[in-house]
Amino acid sequence: MAPSTATVSYADAARWYCIIFVVLFVLVASVTDDDNSVFNKIYPVVGQTCDEIYVVGDGETLHTISDKCGDPFIVEENPHIHDPDDVFPGLVIKITPSSPRN
Repeated sequence: MAPSTATVSYADAARWYCIIFVVLFVLVASVTDDDNSVFNKIYPVVGQTCDEIYVVGDGETLHTISDKCGDPFIVEENPHIHDPDDVFPGLVIKITPSSPRN
C-alpha cells in the first residue's frame, strides 16, 4: 500500500518547519554578542578578567561583580560605596582581582 498524499504532505511540512527553526536558531546565535548576552549577565563567567575601572551594568550586584571579576573585597576598596545594597547602573568601582592560587 502506498502512503496517502496527506501523510506525505504533513511529513514534508514538519520537515520544512524543523529546517526553518534550525536556520533561525543558528542566525540568532551567531548575531548574539557573547560579552553582553543575557546569559552572561545571569550566569557570569567566574574568574573573568575585568578592567581595573568597572562600570556597573543593569541588573548587576556587588556579589555578581565579585564572582565575575574575582574580587572579594569590592566594598573595602571603594570607600564611596556606603551601602552594598545601593548599587546602580553606571556606578564606577575599582576592581582588584585576587591573585590566582597555585
